[in-house]
Amino acid sequence: MDVKLEPHLDANGKNASPLLPEHIKNYLIDIDGTICEDVPNEEPERMLTCAEIPNAKEYVNKWYDEGHIITFFTSRLEEHRTYTEQWLKEHGFKWHGIIFGKPRGGNYHWIDDRTVKATKFLGTYGAFVKEMREIEVFPSNDV
Repeated sequence: MDVKLEPHLDANGKNASPLLPEHIKNYLIDIDGTICEDVPNEEPERMLTCAEIPNAKEYVNKWYDEGHIITFFTSRLEEHRTYTEQWLKEHGFKWHGIIFGKPRGGNYHWIDDRTVKATKFLGTYGAFVKEMREIEVFPSNDV
């Protein structure tokens, strides 16, 4: 991965963690139910034969080819790495990394000091569209 991080200063002018260039996205993509059929960890034998979700590979690989960072973020366990990587390779997915052990059960509430854009996958890939939604935020100190 040849993406150069850009220096970043905090509100007090101190060095902070660097940032990606604005035109590069860090895609964190779930595996089960998002790029392939949902396979529970309790049935790892199905991981090698699960069906691919239509258009998933085309979109993921397009983002990869555009220079974005693709990281799969899955509730599968580290012990499932071999099966998971084999399936991804056999199906032609491109990626930079995989993070195993995402908490199970959904209802995620991600808190971060970086910009986070969440997209709920509803079964079909297509171009992103912008919609206004209500979100929860911490109160501003500017009140």
